[in-house]
Amino acid sequence: QVQLEESGGGLVQPGGSLRLSCAASGFTLSRYTMTWYRQGPGKERELVAQITSSGDTNYAASVKGRFTISRDNAKNRAYLQMNSLKPEDTAVYFCRAFGSAGVYWGQGTQVSISS
Repeated sequence: QVQLEESGGGLVQPGGSLRLSCAASGFTLSRYTMTWYRQGPGKERELVAQITSSGDTNYAASVKGRFTISRDNAKNRAYLQMNSLKPEDTAVYFCRAFGSAGVYWGQGTQVSISS
């Protein structure tokens, strides 16, 4: 069964860090472009960061320099390291796998930034 599962969300204070993980099962993640999206309260879903199968990355302007996307193909996982977190980073974070065989989404993990 094809599945993506995010983990690592939580409640942190402004300036803190979190590392999100996206675990793939039922398919080989290395062949897919992995993307992290987020959807804040009352907002549209937006792209946060993306990494291609060859390792090229791009980031939303709002997170560039603070967030780092990576992948570990041996573990069939993708990650999002989030540093210097701000209240406006509060959202549900989703990972997506896009490839020739299809598109898969995880169920999301809540990230809340508050003092």
